Parts: sequence; C-alpha cells; structure tokens
Amino acid sequence: MRDVVEQLQRLGMSGYEAKAYVTLVGAGRPLNGYEVAKRSGVPRSTVYETLGKLVSRGAAYELHEEEGAVGYQPLPPAALLERMRREFDDSMESLQSSLPTIAAPPEVPPTHNLRDAESLLTRAGDVVAAARSALLVAAWPEETALLSPLVGRAAKRGVEVSATCLGTEPDRAGDRACEDDGSRLLVVVGDRREALIGGLANGAGWGVYTQDRAVVLLAAQYVVGRR
Repeated sequence: MRDVVEQLQRLGMSGYEAKAYVTLVGAGRPLNGYEVAKRSGVPRSTVYETLGKLVSRGAAYELHEEEGAVGYQPLPPAALLERMRREFDDSMESLQSSLPTIAAPPEVPPTHNLRDAESLLTRAGDVVAAARSALLVAAWPEETALLSPLVGRAAKRGVEVSATCLGTEPDRAGDRACEDDGSRLLVVVGDRREALIGGLANGAGWGVYTQDRAVVLLAAQYVVGRR
C-alpha cells in the first residue's frame, strides 16, 4: 500500500488523498468519512476535506444514502490511471510549446555536479531522452542495461545512436584505468550540445553535467575514439 500511495503522490495527489483513495479501492463497497478515517489513518478532522478533494478531481463519487448519510465510491483504478495519463499528456503538449517561450538563454553554459548514483543515472537518462539528432554513449554493461530502454526509444524516433560498451576488453588502457580505482566510467553526449561524465562504484556515484562546448566536444571525442 505504501508504494501505491507514493506513486499516486508523484502523480499529483496529496498523501491524505492517496491514502483515502487506496482505502476506498480496497474496501469493495462505499465507505463513509468515519470509515475512511479509521481504515486509512487520515485524521477525522480532515477526512471530509480530503474526500471532497477526491470528488473534485473525479477520483471518487458521493453517494447520498437514506437519512442524509453520505458514502464515497472510488473511480475504478483503470479509469483513474487513463484519466491521469490524458491529463499528463495534455499538460506536456501545452508546456512543450509555452515553456520555451519564457526561458531566458543562460549567461554561462549550465554545469552542475552529481553526487550520487541515482542522480547520475537520472541525469544520464535526461540527456538520452532529450537527444533529437545524435546520441553518443560509453558505459559499462551494468549502466548499458539500465539506459538501453531509453536509448532504444531514441533510436526509434530517428536519433543516430553510437554506443560503446566499456569493460569488455581489459587490455585497453582506458578500461584498465577504470578498473584500477574500482569505478565504472559513464559518458553520455546528446546532440553534441550537452554531456554527462561520471563514475560509479560500490553503489556510489559522482560526476558532472555540462553544456560547456569544450567539455562536450572532449566527451564526444572520447566516445568516438572508443569505437
């Protein structure tokens, strides 16, 4: 249940809304506010406000019963997820056309450090997903496997992909250097415009993302030279 609640929060529900919705879905019958509060852990002082928000977003419906009692029935999960998907797609289409119009060009090329494996791999995925014409990747098998779905999508949308798997030929100087300090090198270059360079070892990660022209060209040359 905790995982489902967290995923619903990522899609825009508050913690209380997600808990209340999951409780309604799991009940198999309409529940009143008291029952939702008791089963979900949502405070009784806020449960009706929470249920009202679910009703407003169309994730639940009010059922007016005899003697003025009100019950709540959830929108079926499949219908809710499809609605969320449509709303997300609509928002993305709108932002793709409107957000770039208000973005000021950076005064200096953006550069920032990445201090753990999760942020490194997430940022690498961003570079892959943003590529529109050319993508260069040099990665060890572990990271190649993680990035391959995104790389495959890039290829399907017409991006020219050049990928090199590191660590498979230990007699090469570059691969030995990675092995000596226990790290696995990861280099991703998108459209020769942005680059991610980093390393991973024992669950840790570190690296840098940049649009600095000189660094991007050096990173691209490294990948090309590894082919």
